[in-house]
Amino acid sequence: MVNIILFGPPGAGKDTQAGRLVEKYGLNHISTGDIIRDEIRRKTALGRSVEEHIERGELAPDAIVIDIIADYLAGHDRCRGNIFDGFPRTVPQAEAFDSMLADRGLHVDMMLSLEAPEEELVARLLLRGTSSGRADDMNEEVIRNRIRVYERQTAAVAHHYAAQECHIPVKGVGTVDEIFCRLCTHIDSML
Repeated sequence: MVNIILFGPPGAGKDTQAGRLVEKYGLNHISTGDIIRDEIRRKTALGRSVEEHIERGELAPDAIVIDIIADYLAGHDRCRGNIFDGFPRTVPQAEAFDSMLADRGLHVDMMLSLEAPEEELVARLLLRGTSSGRADDMNEEVIRNRIRVYERQTAAVAHHYAAQECHIPVKGVGTVDEIFCRLCTHIDSML
């Protein structure tokens, strides 16, 4: 089973690229952000517990996100592989994820890290906000805070996987097709 982390700051294009990669390679896609937003929309206990964090552009608490991934892995243990989009977002999440995979005789095969300048990320998210209606994409102050949170809390996850020699930086600027081709080059070399 292949396990790929699609990594990068908010607005880097992870969700867009994940959908295309799933279609090409037949892998499962898990987006913790999508799961959490769905829980918020449905007003579940999980949704209510993280909603205020999300509205401020903060990360959901580690324990909640780790539980989401543990539940997912338990129900998807017989597939070709997975693309994890937006997870792990902190070093404690990465360490817990490594343990969960190791318990199943698995590991992270590669972390593809989409990289783009902050102004590009802000412009993309503001544009997405006009069509998605996501409150956290419609306020530039919240967007910039999300990027700062990424730099403070999430960027260190790349170092964690660089130490395991599976972190691959990928230029996240250009057309959707150009970025997709860059990602596929790395995945093809692994497969």
